[in-house]
Amino acid sequence: MEEGPVVDEEYMKEIEKARRDLRALISSKSCAPIMLRLAWHDAGSYDAKTKTGGPNGSIRFEEEYSHSANAGLKIAIDLLEPVKAKHPKITYADLYQLAGVVAVEVTGGPTIDFVPGRKDSSRCPEEGRLPDAKQGASHLREVFYRMGLSDKDIVALSGGHTLGRAHPERSGFDGAWTKDPLKFDNSYFIELLKEESEGLLKLPSDKTLVEDPVFRRYVELYAKDEDAFFKDYAESHKKLSELGFTPPRIPSRCNSGAKSTMWMVQTAARVAVAAAVLVLGYIYEVNRKKS
Repeated sequence: MEEGPVVDEEYMKEIEKARRDLRALISSKSCAPIMLRLAWHDAGSYDAKTKTGGPNGSIRFEEEYSHSANAGLKIAIDLLEPVKAKHPKITYADLYQLAGVVAVEVTGGPTIDFVPGRKDSSRCPEEGRLPDAKQGASHLREVFYRMGLSDKDIVALSGGHTLGRAHPERSGFDGAWTKDPLKFDNSYFIELLKEESEGLLKLPSDKTLVEDPVFRRYVELYAKDEDAFFKDYAESHKKLSELGFTPPRIPSRCNSGAKSTMWMVQTAARVAVAAAVLVLGYIYEVNRKKS
């Protein structure tokens, strides 16, 4: 594991600059789906028991991006290289997860809390840790439980398929899940519940979300309530992006310092007001006695 970044004020400024560059890149290239997939696949290799894999940037190495489940992701890795060159302080691990967050936001999805400070790693996990779209509920649970995620996380994150389409040369499947694959909304779930989806894609792993009674409860909720989906998706995405990652304490100390300063300012203001009231009261009393 390489040394982690120092998350100070300068690092936070670089993150915000990179965020702006990512917005421009993703909007101009219409590459939100593959950026989201890159972030997911870098994070989704996490094993909670061995504490290996996860969002550590290792997917940039050929050993990992050449895994069959990662077919095509070299495109996203290459697109992000100029951003990395422009902001060398930022780790690949942070950059890839920030790209996933921005991809959701620029396509109309929820705002996802992003905390930087991930370490880069050159150690790649073994192949076979990511979900297989050809399999069912037990497989999905095995993969996501290994990461430390829940049934709700499985369904909420599956809703990210509202973006993008499957490519036969990458997955063996062809087609989009929704009518507008560059808009993040709850239409994935709406289409799942339709008997016929007008030629839209439904993988075995998609169908199992409707067939499994526990998964289906969430599918039905998200299909009728987009706000509920956005809330749960933002929480699940944040969990996925922070697997095996302990957020640094520096930002929280800065925040508490800011809160302390604000409290002191507010206290001083209240004291000043109280003093003014006392003075005015005294002047009023003196004048009343004179008259």
